[in-house]
Amino acid sequence: MRQRPLMAAWDDAGAQFQVLRNVHREYSLWPDFADIPKGWESVFGPASKRDCRAYLAREHPERELEP
Repeated sequence: MRQRPLMAAWDDAGAQFQVLRNVHREYSLWPDFADIPKGWESVFGPASKRDCRAYLAREHPERELEP
C-alpha cells in the first residue's frame, strides 16, 4: 500500500478508513492506505470516516466515541 503521513489522513475529507478490532474487542479507526497492525483485523470498510463512526455507533452503542 502507498504510505503517507497518518496525521494527514485525519484531515483529508476524502480519506477512506477501516474499523479495526483486536482480541480484546477494542476498536480503532484506521486509514485504509496504512497496513493493519499485527493483532488487529478489519471488521468494516473501507469507507468514509463518517460511515465508519456510524457503523461503530450502530453496531456497538455501548462504546463511547471521541469527537
